[in-house]
Amino acid sequence: MIDPQTLSASTVDKNNNWHRWLLLALLVYVMLLAVSMIGSGFKYAAGDHARELFNFASNPIMGLIIGMVSTALIQSSSTVTSIIVGMVAGGLPITIAVPMMMGANIGTSITNTLVSLGHIAKKEEFQRAFNAATIHDFFNVLSVLIFLPLEMAFGILEYLSGQIVTLIHSPEALGVSGFNPIKAATQPVTNLVSQSLEFLPSVYPGIAKILIGIALIMVSITYMGKIMKSLMVGKAKDLLHKSIGQGPISGITSGALMTVLVQSSSTTTSLMVPLVGAGVLKAREIYPFTLGANIGTCITALIAALGVAGVNSGFALQIALVHLIYNVLGVTLIYGIPVLRNIPINLSYQLSVLAAERKMYGAAYVGGLFFAVPLGIIFTTI
Repeated sequence: MIDPQTLSASTVDKNNNWHRWLLLALLVYVMLLAVSMIGSGFKYAAGDHARELFNFASNPIMGLIIGMVSTALIQSSSTVTSIIVGMVAGGLPITIAVPMMMGANIGTSITNTLVSLGHIAKKEEFQRAFNAATIHDFFNVLSVLIFLPLEMAFGILEYLSGQIVTLIHSPEALGVSGFNPIKAATQPVTNLVSQSLEFLPSVYPGIAKILIGIALIMVSITYMGKIMKSLMVGKAKDLLHKSIGQGPISGITSGALMTVLVQSSSTTTSLMVPLVGAGVLKAREIYPFTLGANIGTCITALIAALGVAGVNSGFALQIALVHLIYNVLGVTLIYGIPVLRNIPINLSYQLSVLAAERKMYGAAYVGGLFFAVPLGIIFTTI
């Protein structure tokens, strides 16, 4: 016999889930609207001065640093990559945007490294946790060291993504006779905001739209992550426990799926750090799962690209595909070659031993990699 209280609780949960899914759909719309706003504002603000504006990040190293520092500060690669999609929609060249995407991959690693500091009071736990956290850092840095020179020399990612776009993209792909439902849903609001900002002089209406779009992206993605975690975190944890120990393919696939479920690679990687710190899992065991998170986080930029319409819609889709191709190739190459595969594991272990002995090494690493070195390069370049 079913307990009436249990039945009532189940009914309440279902009703709450219904409201959460509805709110999630609204937040997806807000994110698409934000991308449209950034693209419109960027195009307006750049205007005839686009060449000078783009020259600031025309150096690939500067583009890499901008993506890295902004992601470290915001602690969300999903937010930064969505903003980059919006900027490309407004005319930012793909060549400049590619290093920014690479930098976002490094910047997002700071979250799980900060989580490991929660174990700092216990030496052995901290060593294990810091080891698990920094594997992600070293993998992303190694990936940039391999692919950024190749991209600068041959434009591999730009070429591959461009070929895919020519196959799958069409101005009429989302509707009949050129009707784009996403544009139809977002354009009226974008136009309304544009009209309300007409009183501002010069390029300021465009700048205001960019700032509004960035704020909307940050809010929408933050709450999307929270709602997705409340809806899916139980399933995600089950996925984690089932995948560990089942082989690298299973780990990578599960890491990607879990990140898609909770809409945050930071959540995926940070969830594993305490488990390694407590000795439940080993750093080597969670390595493939972490790499899968890199692939899964690309979903947000792909969704954001759907909100772009017009002449630059193909470029917006292309930069989202660059992010996906870059992460897939990085995992395939680095994890597929044993010599490269062991580099992040060995470096993270050696650093964790040093940090456990002297805590200042850990603080210097975080401050140096994510802030001091990048900001130093920026100030010496300007």
